[in-house]
Amino acid sequence: VQLQESGPGLVNPSQTLSLTCSVSGASIATNYDWIRQPPGKGLEWIGSISYSGRSYYSPSLKSRTSISRDTPKNQFTLRLTSLSPEDTAVYYCVKATGDWGQGTQVTVSS
Repeated sequence: VQLQESGPGLVNPSQTLSLTCSVSGASIATNYDWIRQPPGKGLEWIGSISYSGRSYYSPSLKSRTSISRDTPKNQFTLRLTSLSPEDTAVYYCVKATGDWGQGTQVTVSS
């Protein structure tokens, strides 16, 4: 199983972040998570998408987050709006069985 995050490395404040996780070797129709790690801090769960396509979000990020999937492409996507420098982090996509992507650095700065 391989998971690969992709998206912009640098985003301006107030803009929207869109990250894609491409999955190979496994079905997209199962449970996946987005997790991030800000510099010098611990891991933070952002949200998940279930095998049925239903999404769940961290209460602290819910108003700014959406997770969706593209079944034909075997991908799922994170959108995070109204970015601030506090959203600077390494973002990971994770399969519920414990497989992690390598992570992608996102920096929010003007």
